[in-house]
Amino acid sequence: MIAKWFQRGRSEQRNPRDCGFASAVAASLAFVACGGATPPLPQIGEPATDADRLSWIRRAAMDRVLDYRVWSGARAGFVALVARNGRMVYARTTGQADRASGVPMTLDTRFHIASMTKPVTAVAAMILIEEGRLSLDDSIEKFIPSFAQMRLATERDEDGGWTTKPLANPIRVRHLLTFSSGIGGYAETEDPLDTVWRSPDIEEAGLGSLADRISLIPKLPLYEEPGTKWRYGWSADVLARVIEVAADEPYDAFLRRRLFAPLGMESTGYPDDLPEDIPIATMYTHDETGSLVHDPQFDDYYGHGWTPGGGGLVSTGPDYMRLALMLAGGGTLDGVRILAPETVVEMTRLHVQSGVLEDMGIEGLGWGLGFSVVADDSKTIMPSCNGDFWWSGRFGTQFWISPKNRTVVVVMQQTERGPYSDMPATPSIVQILAMP
Repeated sequence: MIAKWFQRGRSEQRNPRDCGFASAVAASLAFVACGGATPPLPQIGEPATDADRLSWIRRAAMDRVLDYRVWSGARAGFVALVARNGRMVYARTTGQADRASGVPMTLDTRFHIASMTKPVTAVAAMILIEEGRLSLDDSIEKFIPSFAQMRLATERDEDGGWTTKPLANPIRVRHLLTFSSGIGGYAETEDPLDTVWRSPDIEEAGLGSLADRISLIPKLPLYEEPGTKWRYGWSADVLARVIEVAADEPYDAFLRRRLFAPLGMESTGYPDDLPEDIPIATMYTHDETGSLVHDPQFDDYYGHGWTPGGGGLVSTGPDYMRLALMLAGGGTLDGVRILAPETVVEMTRLHVQSGVLEDMGIEGLGWGLGFSVVADDSKTIMPSCNGDFWWSGRFGTQFWISPKNRTVVVVMQQTERGPYSDMPATPSIVQILAMP
């Protein structure tokens, strides 16, 4: 639910390009490191060579950026990782996973990754597509028959009401992967159609399994014809249900067997699947004074009781780096092939040319199959090159893959951005500093 981060405080956004590398370094080195640690690099891929490594000034600047955000009280802690040419070159842990008990951030710290679940779901779908058990052009009613009854909201009146009509074309698997299905669920306005989509909210506690929750969606009217507009919502959750029907296997079991176990992502899964004695980083937000406070609203229900495709997974920095490096490596990591190179090429090309997050005041972004792709780096506020692909999560987690710069960045934190929170700029600053 990255939209939650951008919907608040758009007037505070700044273009990271305006700073530039020199300014970022100067600002970073002005602060003294406080409490951060440089752990041994995770053993992912081959050891780095001298040609891969970051300069000391870049590493020092990233350390200071991360440490200062903790020292200043803006964030509880971070885990940050950088890879260059498929090899690990940087790791930093700073701050605390739980401030009350003083538990430090480590590479083993688990985080709710929220919408960074969506690229995982996209990879799972592409595994089945490669095997011929699923097709981009399959109508989803083939797997979930109730979706044949979906209708389109049309002829909106001045009071916000609408009539409905049958769809001209069915929702297909490609529409779920590109978020052009017409399915909503994330909008927070008081528009009557947004209100209808929020009630019931399929992410609420106690609504049953993935199948139970997805069965509620066909009763709602689509916002637009499938394939016509990028709209952030429950498309990936529907896709997870399609995957488990096509695979004839529960979604979480499919992920463990076909993705997490082969890649060595041993600390990744839904909360119900993880040992109870292994803690997850505490969720924080900011009070009216700007101070960090525990935000308990997600503790008991988020990702529990079902297996959403759009959020809910728990992971670590090194585990997600394994997924990212597999994608950056054309579908292969450490000799294990998850996807064919041509499949990754298809996932990372622009299927949606524009419109991604434009309602949040962000331009220059398109969409591939499961994540955002930079379409015009002269317009986007992100520090990026055309063809970079990435996504983020509601609680401040982010990954970024730059094929041109041969660089992968993963930053983890656990902060629910509230009305008194500042912009989540730290991952983008680390990204600027990591680029060659």
